[in-house]
Amino acid sequence: MQLLNQLAPHDFHQRLTHGQIPLRVGPYIYRLKSNLPAVAAGIKTLYSDFRLADAGEFVDYDIALSRSGILQRLQGDAEFLFDGKSPFDAIPIGQAYAFLEWGMNWCVSLHTNEYLKLHAAVVSRGESAVIMPGLPGAGKSTLCAALGLSGWRILSDEHAMIPPNTTEVIPLCRPVSLKNESIEVIKSFSSAAIFGPVSKETHKGVVAHMKGDLHPDSHDTSSLFARAMIFPRYSKDDAQRLSLRRRTDSFILAAYHSFNYSLLCEAGFESMKTLIENVDCYDLVYHDLDWAMRAMDELPNFRGTQ
Repeated sequence: MQLLNQLAPHDFHQRLTHGQIPLRVGPYIYRLKSNLPAVAAGIKTLYSDFRLADAGEFVDYDIALSRSGILQRLQGDAEFLFDGKSPFDAIPIGQAYAFLEWGMNWCVSLHTNEYLKLHAAVVSRGESAVIMPGLPGAGKSTLCAALGLSGWRILSDEHAMIPPNTTEVIPLCRPVSLKNESIEVIKSFSSAAIFGPVSKETHKGVVAHMKGDLHPDSHDTSSLFARAMIFPRYSKDDAQRLSLRRRTDSFILAAYHSFNYSLLCEAGFESMKTLIENVDCYDLVYHDLDWAMRAMDELPNFRGTQ
């Protein structure tokens, strides 16, 4: 099976320009197309070790991010296309790479409902996974990136995908999205962090993505069992703590963080009930990454695992 980094540079650019880069990402195949240098550079850097699908395999998401019309060229804009149609307004060229990643997230968030999906980072040690739901700015991505740079496996920065009525989690490893101060925090945390293009003046501020497939098993698509759910919250003022939280409260908060809990109706309720009844739930308040990782290392199901 061919890896992206095995394509010669000219071949890579030709295939990307003509929409012939079918990337395997977890259980899905994205076919990518772009004529933008920053997008090409980001894909080449952050997806270099991802596998390419074989010719004739079913493509789940056909997406393009390109500058095509004369007006777009004059205004410095680009357009995101899904199955040849534009679901969003044109975006500035300087934000193109961030928008590619957001568009890839949008594909899964909106179009796949075979799983109960939570807006959450997911990491694992050994065969045990931790689901980390969080609001924007809560610090879940920063913590996810630091864990990935410290030997944990990143299963996802955005989606916890849980087969109905199980505690399994399906890996969907992609780059980790970092914003504003978090970018420098992670750069200072580890010189091993690999970043793609920086997108400035987005609706989220400055955005950069870190290579997320840092573990030898990053591209293994086998499911893992979730053993804990942690609700992280960065706070420079509050005392750091990792504390158990009530399952009833955790159910409500996890449902709030779900993309499709309500859409799945009774199946969503039963699936969330199964998950919450079978994982330990915690609040994690932190302002020091080293402290947060030591706290997670001491979780009952993770102590001593590698």
